[in-house]
Amino acid sequence: MILIIVLVLLLSVLSNSELVVASPSAVTFNVVGLGAKPDGKTDSTTAFLFAWSKACGSVNPTVIYVPVGRFLLRNAVFSGQCKNSAITFRIAGTLVAPSDYRVIGNAGNWLMFYDVNGVTISGGILDGQGTALWACKSSGNSGCPSGATTLEFSNSNNIVINGVTSLNSQMFHIVINGCHNVKMLGVKVSASGSSPNTDGIHVQMSTGVTILNSKMSTGDDCVSIGPGTTNLWIESVACGPGHGISIGSLGKDSEEAGVQNVTVKTATFTGSQNGVRIKSWGRPSTGFARNILFQHVVMENVENPIVIDQNYCPGNKDCPGQVSGVKISDVTYQDIHGTSATPVAVKFDCSSKFPCTSIQMEDVKLTYNNQPAQSSCSHAAGSASGLVQSTTCFKIPSK
Repeated sequence: MILIIVLVLLLSVLSNSELVVASPSAVTFNVVGLGAKPDGKTDSTTAFLFAWSKACGSVNPTVIYVPVGRFLLRNAVFSGQCKNSAITFRIAGTLVAPSDYRVIGNAGNWLMFYDVNGVTISGGILDGQGTALWACKSSGNSGCPSGATTLEFSNSNNIVINGVTSLNSQMFHIVINGCHNVKMLGVKVSASGSSPNTDGIHVQMSTGVTILNSKMSTGDDCVSIGPGTTNLWIESVACGPGHGISIGSLGKDSEEAGVQNVTVKTATFTGSQNGVRIKSWGRPSTGFARNILFQHVVMENVENPIVIDQNYCPGNKDCPGQVSGVKISDVTYQDIHGTSATPVAVKFDCSSKFPCTSIQMEDVKLTYNNQPAQSSCSHAAGSASGLVQSTTCFKIPSK
């Protein structure tokens, strides 16, 4: 009888505790047990940061569990150095940003991971509630904050983002900055096609990043690739609406790291402004883009399916009359087909000082109104092979 009473008391304590033993070597912290409220109204930031401190201080692999419900968070920074390199956020519910965009609008980030190693975010919805800020910006009000990135990993290694949905970010949805070995799987980004600066995934100064089986609908680039990105693999992604997958803009700074070894494979663009794009500012720079492969791509009513723009100059400030110093070379377009929403489907507008070199087009079939689409090329050198239905700038070798 005494033994039964002891067991009942023990189970009662565990059920009300924030700590659940998952295995002899791993533990799980439930944020509700640490004070988080799943009502979408009570600020749960302190509970989440407390859960992080417990996980970060543990010598064993740990799980921070977010159950079903809506959890309101202000901007939160989860930083290292942790005692273990296996921390998982397992999210069954939704994390919600403050409805008043001014609360985090000038913070830069909503959820920030800095200097961490071996962190996984699995499942869940991140609701940035950015629609009110977009409305402020579209109204022409000069007093609107710039907005916060929903999720950023900076200066971190061995990161996994799996099955995460990002909704209505104030600004960028996911940013990978200064990281190594990052895997993003089954990511979904959703925002209005008119939402400003809401890039789906932005990668910069990072190596060994992989993006797989993901879908992005947004008002800016579905994926944007910034300076210092190397060994990036993007496969089985869908984009639309949005501005496509963009390398750049590059060359904003005179001293800048380059982009190299980028593969975009098995991608579909539907109703997007661009398909696959490389763009650089029209001014001097040490930057470059090389060893780029765009392969097995389907375009569905895309305004600019294939584009290189080296005369990017927003607002015509600090670049009129100058030429891009970014060197673009070894770019391959292979098995790209579908429909263009404009007569010119291929546009290569390269630098007059540093022309694009080794541009290869193989099996490119793009049509406009059921007719072969056109190409426009300036300061670009390359070759075409296979079935290239669009009128190409490069001569196809005779057979």
